[in-house]
Amino acid sequence: MTRYLINLYQPDGVIPPPEFLDKVMSDLGAVNDELRVAGQWVFSGALHQPSTATVVRTNGDDVLTTDGPYAEGSEHIGGFWIVDSPDLDAALGWAAKISGVTMLPTEVRPFHDDRQI
Repeated sequence: MTRYLINLYQPDGVIPPPEFLDKVMSDLGAVNDELRVAGQWVFSGALHQPSTATVVRTNGDDVLTTDGPYAEGSEHIGGFWIVDSPDLDAALGWAAKISGVTMLPTEVRPFHDDRQI
């Protein structure tokens, strides 16, 4: 099995209304259940808006923290999944299900051979 990160890219701006978002969250819960049954789910999480981020930069012993996202853009990572899949095609299949539920782009990226940073 290879470990993959699946990122969900969400547009900046207004959060969808509850009548839309509630169904999406319910459908994503079903995808998470499928991942668990398949034995490929490791971890997943939804993130707050980028305005809640804090960026940390170091220069020698100096530490600088700033509010907001590291990079400006029209999209941000809204959520993510870490999966153990037998191959890239399986991970892409999960990303397709997630994208199909959310109608948002997803990125699939493998981890380096289980090395720790």
